[in-house]
Amino acid sequence: MAKDDANEPPAKRARPTSLEDVVVERAAPGRKAGHGMLTLEEIAGDKLTQLATKHWSKAALSLLNPPAFSPAVVEQIYMQELGGDRNKPPLLKRVMLLEVSQYLEGYLWPNFDPATSTNGHVMSIIIMVNEKFREGVPAWTAFQTRKDVFPAFFARVLALRSDEACASLSQHEVTAYLLFIINAFQSLENEMVRAQVLKLVSLPIWHGLSPGRLQLELAAQPALAKRWRALLKKEAKAAKVAAAAAAKQQPAADTAASGAAAAADGGNGKPGIQLELPRAEAVFLPGMLQHFLQCLQRADAQLSEQQQQTTAAAAAGVGHAGGDIDASDDDENGTVAAANGQIIADAAAAVNGFSRHRNQPDAAANGASVRVAKQLLLHLERFVEFLIDLLSQLPTRRFVHALVEDQQLLVKAKRSLLYRAEQGHLFQQLLDLLAFYCDFPLNDHTGEQLTEDQVVATHYDKVCQLQRLLFKHWPQLQDLALANCASACAPDGLRRALAGLSRDQLVQLVCRQLRLVGGDDPWAQDPDFLLDVAVTTYQRRASQRAAINAMPLYPTEGLLWDTSQIPTAAYTGDRPLALPKLNLQFLSPTDYLLRNFHLFRLEAAYEVREDIHVALQRLSPGRDFDNNIVFRGWSKMCTPLTSFRITQVSAPRVGEKHPASVLAEVVVDTRGMRGDVASGWDELRQHDVLFLMAVNPPNEDDMQDALTAAGVKSGKDLPLLQRTGLFAVRGAEIVEVRDEAGELMNDFTGRVRLDERKAPQGFLRTYLLSLDPAQYQLDVNATSAETSPDIYTIFNLLMRRESKENNFKAVLESIRDSLNEQLVIPEWLVDIFLGYGDAGAAHYTQMPGLLRTVDFKDTFLDAQHIIDSFPQYDATFLIDSSSRQGDMSGSSTISASNAQRDPSALPPPPYKVTYPTEQQQLQPAPGSTKRGADADAAADGTPGSNPAAAAADGGTSGKPVLLVEHYRPVNMGPYPEDKPKGNEVRFTPVQVEAVGAGVQPGLTMIVGPPGTGKTDTAVQILQVLYYNCPGQRTLLITHSNQALNDLFAKMVARDIPARYLLRLGMGERDLDVDDDFSRAGRVNNMLARRLTLLAEVEKLANTLGIPHADYTCETAGYFWLLHVLSRWEKFTAAVSAPDKVTTAAAVGELFPFKEYFADAPQPLFKGISCDEDLEVARGCFRHLRRMFQELEETRPFELLKGQADRVSYLCNKQAKVVAMTCTHAALKRREFLNLGLKYDNIVMEEAGQVLEVETFIPMVLQRQEDGVARLKRVILIGDHHQLPPVVQNMAFQKYSHLDQSLFARFIRLGTPYVELNAQGRARSSIASLYNWRYGGLKDLPAVTQDPAFLAANPGFAFDYQLINVPDYQGRGESEPAPYYYQNLGEAEYLVAVYSFMRLLGYPANKISILTTYNGQKDLLRDVIEARCARHPVIGRPHKVGHQQLNVVGYPDPVHMCGSGNKEIWGGIERPAALVQALKARCV
Repeated sequence: MAKDDANEPPAKRARPTSLEDVVVERAAPGRKAGHGMLTLEEIAGDKLTQLATKHWSKAALSLLNPPAFSPAVVEQIYMQELGGDRNKPPLLKRVMLLEVSQYLEGYLWPNFDPATSTNGHVMSIIIMVNEKFREGVPAWTAFQTRKDVFPAFFARVLALRSDEACASLSQHEVTAYLLFIINAFQSLENEMVRAQVLKLVSLPIWHGLSPGRLQLELAAQPALAKRWRALLKKEAKAAKVAAAAAAKQQPAADTAASGAAAAADGGNGKPGIQLELPRAEAVFLPGMLQHFLQCLQRADAQLSEQQQQTTAAAAAGVGHAGGDIDASDDDENGTVAAANGQIIADAAAAVNGFSRHRNQPDAAANGASVRVAKQLLLHLERFVEFLIDLLSQLPTRRFVHALVEDQQLLVKAKRSLLYRAEQGHLFQQLLDLLAFYCDFPLNDHTGEQLTEDQVVATHYDKVCQLQRLLFKHWPQLQDLALANCASACAPDGLRRALAGLSRDQLVQLVCRQLRLVGGDDPWAQDPDFLLDVAVTTYQRRASQRAAINAMPLYPTEGLLWDTSQIPTAAYTGDRPLALPKLNLQFLSPTDYLLRNFHLFRLEAAYEVREDIHVALQRLSPGRDFDNNIVFRGWSKMCTPLTSFRITQVSAPRVGEKHPASVLAEVVVDTRGMRGDVASGWDELRQHDVLFLMAVNPPNEDDMQDALTAAGVKSGKDLPLLQRTGLFAVRGAEIVEVRDEAGELMNDFTGRVRLDERKAPQGFLRTYLLSLDPAQYQLDVNATSAETSPDIYTIFNLLMRRESKENNFKAVLESIRDSLNEQLVIPEWLVDIFLGYGDAGAAHYTQMPGLLRTVDFKDTFLDAQHIIDSFPQYDATFLIDSSSRQGDMSGSSTISASNAQRDPSALPPPPYKVTYPTEQQQLQPAPGSTKRGADADAAADGTPGSNPAAAAADGGTSGKPVLLVEHYRPVNMGPYPEDKPKGNEVRFTPVQVEAVGAGVQPGLTMIVGPPGTGKTDTAVQILQVLYYNCPGQRTLLITHSNQALNDLFAKMVARDIPARYLLRLGMGERDLDVDDDFSRAGRVNNMLARRLTLLAEVEKLANTLGIPHADYTCETAGYFWLLHVLSRWEKFTAAVSAPDKVTTAAAVGELFPFKEYFADAPQPLFKGISCDEDLEVARGCFRHLRRMFQELEETRPFELLKGQADRVSYLCNKQAKVVAMTCTHAALKRREFLNLGLKYDNIVMEEAGQVLEVETFIPMVLQRQEDGVARLKRVILIGDHHQLPPVVQNMAFQKYSHLDQSLFARFIRLGTPYVELNAQGRARSSIASLYNWRYGGLKDLPAVTQDPAFLAANPGFAFDYQLINVPDYQGRGESEPAPYYYQNLGEAEYLVAVYSFMRLLGYPANKISILTTYNGQKDLLRDVIEARCARHPVIGRPHKVGHQQLNVVGYPDPVHMCGSGNKEIWGGIERPAALVQALKARCV
């Protein structure tokens, strides 16, 4: 990003993308490509491209005589392009160019030889792997072609840590090496990588522990002590064997060339490092810790030297520009061999240096601008990041934690000059994050999280042990030994008490008795260091949970513009950040919530910051001639305040130090606002979040002084923050809104009845706001200390935000509430959720409590359909079964494997399916279930998989038996509406597997590529689940309201009674169904249904001659028992009397309710068959029974008089399927807990587009019962190949992986998933654009047979087209506002295509226009309004919308044609969709 644009905000909702992220760009005429960009011309003419074309391009490798591998080429590229002969890192452009040419896949890895490849070859692979991680592309895929060579390659990587090899590396190479190790440890899901890296953090690293600490650790873990003894024996035996082998090979080694001996053993052709590998595993991490301390000493030496130069220059009266020292890495010339010598000797030297530094004044305090070489500082920061990664995952934390504590790395690092220097701000933050994970309350060996009480008890036990030791052996410390625990562990008191000991006494206490530091550690000779160690060890740690509770939830100006916490959008991954990462594994649920809390809070703050930038740009605050603040512009989202005052400050609650609540009153004048802008302010309601701002723009003189002081060039402006003088930002939540007459507006609390609501009066709007009490207390304290003015007297702006983007406070509150609760995650899910154990343990084939018999209802259309859907079983049909389900006595069976079967002999649907009784016989359908992000086969690793399941049709004798039982659908009544609504979709075998898995308990993952029927599958799962588990309640969650409404509308059309369905959230108003499924709508519907049913009861009473009465639900129940049920019992007794023969005519004559059913289709009884007429009679009785059952369910709504009570009952008891978005779940979690919401199952669609924490929150919307989670099923449906969750800040995407969904993480962990494999949306030619991403994605028969797919598109020669639109009227792409992209030529072209289609006869309601940018969407709408809207033939299209496109899989709504660059796609649901990609300069 250009410097001038670096501080400018991106436009609202435009996902910012740094220039570094664009791999290839076509430069516009007359302008150069930006920094970090590659143009097509540069690629075509570069020497690396020519080299690639010659040596490793596909064309070169496909020749009859392909070019032979040349090690010289690798060495040449490494030395000239990858920094091998320079002391600076390679240029990013050069590395990107090599990645574009597939240097790693095409040349480096295929030709890597562990025995002969040079260190330059190894370093080249390391640098290219790092580049793949930086760009976010799969890094280890290339290594899969030679997996057997990877262990030898990793051995060569470890060999680079040897003294000889490491001494030859420059600082940037050492940093690249470290980054490779970091990336490897972040890839534990890859079995190939995991097998190598976990060796480096296993038990052998405890060789690096001091003897005292090792003894303590082994005494605390007897099982490990046994393993340790076995390890020592194994190593002793290996040492003897190695010594004998070395003795035999000594003559050959004496005569071998030194270069060959360094690379490999000449006698056997194997890498020489193989003999030292066990030692490498033991010394790798301890050696890196020592190397880090050496680098830290070098950094402090540089700071100390520059400090002395600055002091000398100041004494001589000569200015010293310390910043110039950082311009070149002078200390990096040559190699870092001096830093890689003898570890102990260098560490001893480091102690003296650190001891000196502690007594020297802080460089920053003296105002000296001293700097550390950039590459050295980067290496130190990267290493702390490496330790954080190791300690934040259980598999790597177990043995590393003790090693880091024993080395007292944190104490040593915090004593450095760099920790206190201005340049070390990021280093300091990283160390603080490392300290958090070092102190995390967790048992490293069992993985059990310690509770708050356990943490406190453990701490005081440790302090008591110290006091007992002091009481017994140190008489001079009796006062400390007899003090209370709180005083004994106070840092100041403990330091004062121990400061009286001599150095030898401190060594005796700290090293020999407490064993906090090894006796041979050179640092142990420094008394100040020993004091720091003792104080750090025994001081009480602050609770992270308490810190979260005291933290203000609204961002302030201090957080919003702290770039170390909220980096700019131009983050390229070149430096680490002091942010938690969301990777595969978490230490505990608390760790999971804490990481998500911090990242979500920072992402929300970043979005608020961008909104503030836009608002201030539009308002343009300044000064008039009288020096008064004026606003020269206007903004619809921000307006000046008329008045502001604090109205109430409540007393603190018990145990709290801040007020319980703080209320303020804000008045805004909407006079002069445009109508739609004023409506936006009028529509604000309770719980909306507003932001108060105080701006104090400088006057002209101050502005000129600031420009001069900042050295801004002529014609340039100051950054926006300085131009506007933004002083303070505070958030607040609306409590109520009143108009100018003082009347409540938009009140949904019930204080204003619906019939009493009126239009707002006047122009003044008064907002009663609830401020953050914690932040208010901090501000009051700052004002009292005179460190800050009273900001509550200078607020002059009020900003609102779009409601759908302004829900961060409620989400943060939900996360914080979850941290304060004892969350109980289902036992079958917790290990997988945290990323440990067998990823397939929650698959239904491994779960207890399976449904052995499943009623699939209308899933199957015929017998052949069910046979095709279960190829892994021998489907055996139970014929004429009248016995109990599963009992085959007295019934005949027909096996589907019988080649002579008659299809007509098989019974029709519906079917009940009984699975095999043995757990190991449960099998997914072949090819349906996969594991891993790039899995291709179902059988590999699938739980319960059996090779016999994939046997040919002729060998089905080995298949387990699947019992299929036909049953006759129950006659529910004589009316047409009594007939169940049936399924018309012929589900594929994979979809049937998804439905069957979803009904079973456990975790079900369904990957649905575009057009494969995810929604239909989800609806069928809900349908089958409702009828098989009628007593259970299901939560239906989606990411967007549109997807939820589509899913809900299909569900309403099925056979689940409408009274059991509930749709929550504001999106319900857009639901395209007849009934109202909101909470209030359902309550009103139940009350209206009550009146309808009571009228039916009255009608029935009249037909039976019962005296008329005013019926209620209660009296209707009595009527059922006394008059209806009794008559039915008499009827059944009469027709089934053993001494009488019942004829068909007798059934009609005896039936007591003929008159009531007179309005049913006639004849009711045909009088032909007695059995048929009896079934009709039973159907009529079922109709009556269901009617009275509905009345019984409606009775609570009759008894409960308050609307709130009725809504509560509806949510907690009545509704069986509750649907909402994940955002609504996060917003209303506290309300759901208070209501007592209960549910057993979760079905989540669009799971791949939902943030981790927004997927987790719906799982904890209910309180646990006796510490046991009620949740039985979690069904996640999505597509990890399509769009991830939207995260605007690039740093949170690239570094912290905030855009990782729980769905994608489970896929990476290897959780079994069902991948739908047949699409029916797009023509085959169009589907080929994306089906390569899904191995085995095929077309449904309709795509290849339906005439709608086979016919040509009138007027178009191709199914899809990619069209390059040149500049229009001399102008191409424009950017009216940052990231607000528009292209008039493409918009005109697209509208012309639309008009052309309309003239050909394409219906307007069948055409949608999609674009990837909001700016282009607005431009398209303007052009359509000008060109088409009023035309009688053309008109407006169905939709002009914003749709983010995915590079890998095109989004679901895209069908048929699109203009492309602008692209044209095709399909059948929306026969025409014009898709505009815009960004013509980016390829």
